[in-house]
Amino acid sequence: MTALLFALAAGCGGVLRYALDLALTRLRLARVSLATAVINTSGSFLLGLLTGLAFAAAEASRPDWLLVAGTGFLGGYTTLSTASVETARLLRAGRVRAGIVYGCGMLLAAALGVLLGLIGGQGMR
Repeated sequence: MTALLFALAAGCGGVLRYALDLALTRLRLARVSLATAVINTSGSFLLGLLTGLAFAAAEASRPDWLLVAGTGFLGGYTTLSTASVETARLLRAGRVRAGIVYGCGMLLAAALGVLLGLIGGQGMR
């Protein structure tokens, strides 16, 4: 049953990512994909939050809901591979500075998102 819920959650996360990517891409706020940055940062924050909540609830266990919501839904929602391709495209187009800033910025933003979510989730005890 968990595997089925996991698959459904991953599919829902992927659909939400696609819809959000379309909506944000249409805004054309930057010369790089702002949608991927927003999706990865928000997904990292939410995964940190879920993990913090799970740690607060049961220090040594990983409940099934965390697998479904975290790995399933948020795994389908986030886009590390897309961020990597976008970084490579910038570099290949000769936009080296933009590629380095985008790639490193995504990494830092995702790590900060997880950290803030984890702190927030553990603080909700």
